[in-house]
Amino acid sequence: MAKCLVAQSGGPTSVINATVAGVVKANQLNPVYDTVLGGLHGIEGILDELFVDLTHMSEDENRVLRQSPSSALGSCRYKLKRENKADFEKLFAILEKHDIRTMFYTGGNDSMDTVAALDEYAKANGIEGFQFVGCPKTVDNDLMVMDHAPGFASAAKFIATTAYQTWMDSTVYTRQDVFILETMGRDAGWLAASACVSGIVDMVVLPEVPFDKESFLATVKKHVDAKNKCYIVVSEGVRYEDGTYLAAGESKNDTFGHAVLGGSGHALREMILEAGVSERAKVQDLSNAQRSHASEQSKVDVEESFKLGMSAHMRSIDPSFTGQTVYVKRIEGETYDVEFLATASSNIANHVRHFPTEWILPEYAGITQEAHDYFAPLLVGQPEIMRDEKGLPRQVKPYYMR
Repeated sequence: MAKCLVAQSGGPTSVINATVAGVVKANQLNPVYDTVLGGLHGIEGILDELFVDLTHMSEDENRVLRQSPSSALGSCRYKLKRENKADFEKLFAILEKHDIRTMFYTGGNDSMDTVAALDEYAKANGIEGFQFVGCPKTVDNDLMVMDHAPGFASAAKFIATTAYQTWMDSTVYTRQDVFILETMGRDAGWLAASACVSGIVDMVVLPEVPFDKESFLATVKKHVDAKNKCYIVVSEGVRYEDGTYLAAGESKNDTFGHAVLGGSGHALREMILEAGVSERAKVQDLSNAQRSHASEQSKVDVEESFKLGMSAHMRSIDPSFTGQTVYVKRIEGETYDVEFLATASSNIANHVRHFPTEWILPEYAGITQEAHDYFAPLLVGQPEIMRDEKGLPRQVKPYYMR
């Protein structure tokens, strides 16, 4: 039997490690591969031959891994460009050298493009005997085909919980006040919309609806005049009609050409204060907390992410299963249930799944009941968190730090 490799890429989530744990556990139960290697820092680390052996991971470590935040194997933002044949030649030589026949790559949109690119290169060059399998994740929930992306539910649960708790905090004083919560979401408003589950959001500003300054300020004033308060949630990727980002921090791109954002909340704050709509306005930017707060995971999210890793491993038994991404599909019915299916990774790569505009209420008033019904089962349950002697959540020491 040959070896398999599992690696992580892109932004972390609080359950991305559960997928790795699923791959490892599946191979322990059904040893298709004699060795399960972890690739450190994604494609970037694989090109440097940075590997760790995960084959004999203990049951305790596997369980702790599932509740550990961030990417335990390390991540990267390395762009595997199709025109750069040297990278492909080197990578395939490394896989051959280490007898790695299957590669599970856990990541978002760009990571699924990497899976597609590797499969395309192998086929175009008559290279046989290798498999590339995508295991999706993203807190943004903007991946096509699937009902929801692993990682999103836990981030949504944290955001909705934080919204409710900060709203409680912001209402203790009788003074006039506007509270603005900024979430991630460069292209899609799933995360910001999820805050509405809390039931306390007055206004939600999403990338799917072009920002209208006058309408926004008028609505804020309506709430402030009525109750002296206004709670607003805004996505980092909100744009004006001409496509200009509201975020003051939009000034450069990352290695994939995506805008580096941050500051939409502060932009709204300055707008409100300059217009004299409120005497006070406070901003809470959730930043990395929304994707790394693993002690408030959704149980559904953890279990699905783990099972997705197991499903990917099972499917890899078929040598023709390559260039595919395993995903979650919701089964229609009175009770919530899902199944794991697969699609060509190219169907996911380089596409954006937006929050449905038909689920957005006018005048920034929130989301429809259909949207609430979509979110509701994803946030259910919380796994039992194992803690250390200090009372803190146990977590694995990152493999790239060992």
